Amino acid sequence: MTFSVRHVRALRPVRALSAVLLAGALLAGCSTFSDEGRAQYERGHGEEPAATGAAGATESAKPEPPYDVRPLLEPRKKYLGLAADGAPAKMTSVEDFARRAGKKPNLMEFYSAWGDQYEQQLVQNSWDYGAVAFIAWEPFKTSMKDIASGKKDAYIHEYAQSVKELNLPVAISFGHEMNGFWYPWGTKKTTAAQFTAAYKHIHDIFDDEGATQVIWVWSPNVTNPMPNVQLKPYWPGDDYVDWVGVIGYYGATGPNTYQTLYGPTMTEIRAFTKKPFIIAETAAQAGERKPADIKSLFQGTAERDDVIGFVWFNFDKETDWRINSGPLSEKTFKEQAANPDFGFDVTKP
Repeated sequence: MTFSVRHVRALRPVRALSAVLLAGALLAGCSTFSDEGRAQYERGHGEEPAATGAAGATESAKPEPPYDVRPLLEPRKKYLGLAADGAPAKMTSVEDFARRAGKKPNLMEFYSAWGDQYEQQLVQNSWDYGAVAFIAWEPFKTSMKDIASGKKDAYIHEYAQSVKELNLPVAISFGHEMNGFWYPWGTKKTTAAQFTAAYKHIHDIFDDEGATQVIWVWSPNVTNPMPNVQLKPYWPGDDYVDWVGVIGYYGATGPNTYQTLYGPTMTEIRAFTKKPFIIAETAAQAGERKPADIKSLFQGTAERDDVIGFVWFNFDKETDWRINSGPLSEKTFKEQAANPDFGFDVTKP
């Protein structure tokens, strides 16, 4: 069994291509948009920006901290998420995706290495666009043992303080695909007990700091490539997780239906938690079957009340995962995204 890698950001560690392994506030109208972002959001929805003050700044209401993420946890509609080249530092690729898809994404995933500061501007950029930021926090530069023992507490406290200071909702997935063997926090170098201890320790520090703006995501890879790795030992517990972020791609070979790709993993997880699922990373490999795969993803997600959306990995990295890898794929994605169940105003979920 072989696998390749995908490079998601310049100067970032490579990420294993698991697909090839398979072959907001409660108060209506309140938000924490920046002034420029609020005007941009309103124009994007066909509204006139709110009246500006004497200094020309748009007035925008801001809720008192901490931002209440609870309405975002199980929204009435489903997230249409995106990970795209250069975003959210720059929104060119996001705007191109939205034009092709016929709908703006409202969940914006990007990747952050252990040791990086909390990138407030990227989270703000996402929110100004109309999306919740979703950070895949990759602990390449440490070990689970060091995290759990407290050796990295100063960094974690600083990160949590920065989250609290910004006071915007953010989804954080720590150590994704921990049940695979391709990462140092995976099965070859880290035990399940070490992983859960580190995960819980980080969560506890955020709680101590009052950084309750986080939506905590636990993100295993689909189990098909590693059927003998049980997921329950990696589960930190319901008090530590808000979303179960299953990761699985439609490859050129391997499972090619929603049920065969995600079903076994979701069934196993349902034996120990009822937390909502979000497909935290997915896409379909370019090829004749891609339009059918796109349709499978949308329709399978729409049919399950316990799946609150997905994040599409819209990169051309060693294989073309983008929705516009072919005209029929783009057409199919746009048709499926037109389903009103997908996409919503994250300030009024």
